[in-house]
Amino acid sequence: MKTVFARTPSLKDCPTHYCPGCGHGIAHRLVAECIDELDIRERTIGIAPVGCAVLLYDYIDVDCIEVAHGRAPAVATGMKRTNPEKIIFSYQGDGDLASIGAAEILHAGHRGEQLTVIFINNAIFGMTGGQMAPTTTLGQVTATTPRGRTAAEQGYPLQVSEIMALLPGVIYVERTALDGAAGVRKTKKAIKHAFELQVEGAEGLALVEVLSPCPTYWRMPPAKATEWIKTEMTKVFPLGRLKG
Repeated sequence: MKTVFARTPSLKDCPTHYCPGCGHGIAHRLVAECIDELDIRERTIGIAPVGCAVLLYDYIDVDCIEVAHGRAPAVATGMKRTNPEKIIFSYQGDGDLASIGAAEILHAGHRGEQLTVIFINNAIFGMTGGQMAPTTTLGQVTATTPRGRTAAEQGYPLQVSEIMALLPGVIYVERTALDGAAGVRKTKKAIKHAFELQVEGAEGLALVEVLSPCPTYWRMPPAKATEWIKTEMTKVFPLGRLKG
């Protein structure tokens, strides 16, 4: 019998706590696959966020630490500067990175820290009950915008990748989506390139933004959630490479 698909070594064999249709499980596997393909498992340190992916260390089998909400880029900066031979990556959701951690990611990018940042954008606060996030789209209904987000009341969705791409210390920015098989392949390619830059010693920060489904708090079936990414979310967050 020929094995055509198997668990990559850096992905732990354990049940997931994520909701059905959530994109975090896919993203975790892609990160683990890239680590194994680049043979950097023993050199890698991951930083888990506060949010749905708070248990990142339960799934990806590398040295991993948990930090305060939004502070991953600040902690990663200290870790990389004191351990320049290590490969440091943060894995953060839109609440962690774009809300409470906005200053940290902005200044880490401005300083040109040699880090890899995986930014999961599902346009909502998932862990705390589906409230509006900085990336919630206009008209999107959430627990705190029951009539839909409006620019006049809640402001516009925050386009993190576009902002980060403006900083001279940021060397690579790409936005992808977990909206089907092709999107998953493109996401893996982007994540791998972001890691490769750090492995090669490139001076600067690499960020990959991943549009990811949250069927539970979007209040829709998983198939419809991936379709919503294609038809609605990408209008606000266009896919593609923005820098590098």
